[in-house]
Amino acid sequence: AIGVTSPFPHMKLYVVSSTLGRFDDPAVELVERDPVGLVRELKRQDGMDIWLAGGGKFAAALLEEIDELVIKSYPVVAGTGVPGFAGEFRPTLFRPTERTEFGNGVQVSWFTRA
Repeated sequence: AIGVTSPFPHMKLYVVSSTLGRFDDPAVELVERDPVGLVRELKRQDGMDIWLAGGGKFAAALLEEIDELVIKSYPVVAGTGVPGFAGEFRPTLFRPTERTEFGNGVQVSWFTRA
């Protein structure tokens, strides 16, 4: 609505959606199917990390491909929202590797696949 198709202009951006249609930004690639296949292909390539912004069904679909979690938590209760991982129950072990707490109570925690 504000004319910004990529909030991260310094990164290659893939948007996974089966309903959006198309983008007018050549720096943004629309992925309409098989996001797991895309992530597996990207992991085979040389380059930087892959950052997943999203949650719920999308994160659950990619759970087997996730090597590290970065979880931000805020000292506020806001009500309902999108679950971090929605779908079937699949316990997956990660081990904590780092945590940073800020003066306002915000915490960022890093976890690596165990």
